[in-house]
Amino acid sequence: MALKNIAVFVSGGGTNLQTLMDQVHGKYGNIELVLSNNSKAYGLKRAEDHNIVGYYIDSNEDDKIIKILRNKKIDFIVLAGYLKKISSKLVHSYKGKIINIHPSLIPSFCGTSYYGLKVHEKAIEYGVKVSGATVHFVDEGMDTGPIIMQETVAVYPDDSPEDLQKRVLEVEHRILSESVKKMCQNKLILNGRIVTVLE
Repeated sequence: MALKNIAVFVSGGGTNLQTLMDQVHGKYGNIELVLSNNSKAYGLKRAEDHNIVGYYIDSNEDDKIIKILRNKKIDFIVLAGYLKKISSKLVHSYKGKIINIHPSLIPSFCGTSYYGLKVHEKAIEYGVKVSGATVHFVDEGMDTGPIIMQETVAVYPDDSPEDLQKRVLEVEHRILSESVKKMCQNKLILNGRIVTVLE
């Protein structure tokens, strides 16, 4: 089976991108490009260090983004810390072929204004006993697409948001790389809101 061509979108440091480059790239699929809406994103430097082409493009330039993706024959897109809502046009162009990682157990602590450290601040403030991470397909809403994988972490009484973020990030790396591997192997079956993950 030919390796899938993957595009990874980032806005910041790109630690999830690094995990995908280490665990997926060249083995299960090829990361053909990294795209960022932030010209200073360290994720672009990570791509450069791995000889992967990187693009800084304003997130509103849908036609330009879609043209690049098609020219590179991209099979699917991974949002790995991409802090902009994907346009309806892009969602429709790659329907069922965009996945995202979010640092909470969706539908808790997600949607507009829930990103980065704010997610963990709100989880601690609310007093939840567990948090975690979610990989999901992207639809036209904000963090509302069908769930692929979730994993929990404990929340302790003396946790700072940074403590919780660190533990959740370990889970993010694990379930995102596993989800991308399954996507590359055609082992994610989407039926309405239900995602079946094949062995």
